[in-house]
Amino acid sequence: MLDESVAEATEMEENGLEFEPISRETVSSQIRAQLLRRITTGELGPGSRMPSERDLAEQFRVARTSVREAMQGLLSLGVVERRGNRSFVAEHLPEVVVTRSDDRKDFVTQLFETRRVLEVPIFALAAVRADDHARARVTELAERFHGELDIADFRRLDREFHTTVAAACGNPLLIELYGKVLDQLFRSQEFDDLLSDEKNRAEVRRIVAESSAAHEAIALAFALGDIDEMERCTRDHLGAVAQAMVDDLV
Repeated sequence: MLDESVAEATEMEENGLEFEPISRETVSSQIRAQLLRRITTGELGPGSRMPSERDLAEQFRVARTSVREAMQGLLSLGVVERRGNRSFVAEHLPEVVVTRSDDRKDFVTQLFETRRVLEVPIFALAAVRADDHARARVTELAERFHGELDIADFRRLDREFHTTVAAACGNPLLIELYGKVLDQLFRSQEFDDLLSDEKNRAEVRRIVAESSAAHEAIALAFALGDIDEMERCTRDHLGAVAQAMVDDLV
């Protein structure tokens, strides 16, 4: 048993998985939200083994009963499944495979069109279904955006913000599908090339500044549970970024 605990701890360190301590309010739901966010972002990918109850309880600094309740919630959502006496991230859908276009801007356009189709309704659902902890978390993330972020930091924060909002929609199939589409965007070489090109430096700074303001507007609509405003802000934000990348970057 000791060797198994040491091995599990080492595995978590190697994977770079660290979780935030949990407050006493709605403990199991906060644990569930953090784990679901790690699943959505791909840090805990489809088919990967979930950390043990013991390790999670130590990292979250809570009783194992709270971890067990959170895991049961993930099992009920269908994002985690049991195999023997261990839990694994479920594999609901095949990987999203996108055929690259010869024109990198065409490819970016296709990804943003797909993203708009998914993200606007998912964010609208999330605005209605989110709990207080999710609303507070999204507000906290929005406050970290500012116009002087470098592009690498902005992209990390941007992905965490969008996946955290999406995770609140409560539909594990939509969450997984959205996460895989977003992963295609963030792993896209075409996307990286446009953002890293020295000739685009000034325009990329402008995109970061305008997107930072857009995230604040989305977070406010999310906090208020305003569906119409959430749909408008999300659609406007994605449209503006797509247009800037296609029309203004070289």
